[in-house]
Amino acid sequence: MAAAPIREPAVLRRHPHLVRFADVEADLDVLIDRAITAITDGEPTEDEILGHYVHIASLVRAVSFREGKLLEYAFERVARANPNVLVLTQSLKLPLVKAALEAVSGNDWSSLDGIKLDCESPAKGSYTPDLIVVNRARHTAYILDLKRSLASYGDTSRLEELKTKMMAAAMVLPDWLYKTQKRLMVDTVEVAIVDGASRPSDHATGIWALSEIDDLLEIDGAASCMAELRRRFGIRVQQLLEVEARKAIGVDERFAEAVADTKAELIAPKPPRINLNGPDRTFEEDMAARSFDEDLDRAPWEEESFERLDSIDVDKPRPVFFRVGYARRPAPH
Repeated sequence: MAAAPIREPAVLRRHPHLVRFADVEADLDVLIDRAITAITDGEPTEDEILGHYVHIASLVRAVSFREGKLLEYAFERVARANPNVLVLTQSLKLPLVKAALEAVSGNDWSSLDGIKLDCESPAKGSYTPDLIVVNRARHTAYILDLKRSLASYGDTSRLEELKTKMMAAAMVLPDWLYKTQKRLMVDTVEVAIVDGASRPSDHATGIWALSEIDDLLEIDGAASCMAELRRRFGIRVQQLLEVEARKAIGVDERFAEAVADTKAELIAPKPPRINLNGPDRTFEEDMAARSFDEDLDRAPWEEESFERLDSIDVDKPRPVFFRVGYARRPAPH
């Protein structure tokens, strides 16, 4: 008789729905495999500055893009644990209606409650969110923008520009959902920028850490699944980078050896120097021994017979080591 599945006691649960990584492991591993395949596809264009390191740079650029898409697909998969949640991922171009942009730029966000605009009104461009999450039980919609990390947005105005677009799009979303999603109706729209690196969040300004998505989806364990996804993806990515780094260093080592051999052939051998750690004899004895081979008209200790100390190459060139290690997860806040 099969054992009954173990479930956490209700007192330890915050939400009515639960997901464990084992429940979604197969699907998330497939998403990781597809992302890794996409990262390694294609050959980078030659670059005179990067040289043979261009492969590493190409991988890093591809990782930045593919991780964002991986988070989107995984988010949608994990959200299925809540049957009340509908995640929209395709054809999400929302018009930036002029009246909405003016309302957002001239008013505090909290004062715009209750204002819903026609999505077919005159617009100035459009905004495409990463995901639109609709909780049909609560009649609430979330406009989500998933970022692998908000570190690059620290001291720029891009984050504020993004928030403005998201808020303007939120004002037309109820009408857009009704007209394009089979009369889907919501009475609340909220926006959130989700930071995949889970740095400190600020809900008052719309910033959510990926570690907090349990509350957005009303699913216990959703954040843990995403964390494990990122951990496994990170291991695969670092393995790729290590392989490319070793290749690049291998080229450097061969090049350095070839240059060293060429220089050795071109440089004439120097006369032997005094071995400061050599035979047990006094300085005067060593000078006397050397004087038989030198010009007797010149004192063997004259300044010209010695090389400057700073011109003596004492140390041999040291090999360059390239270390690739696992990234540490940020400390909990």
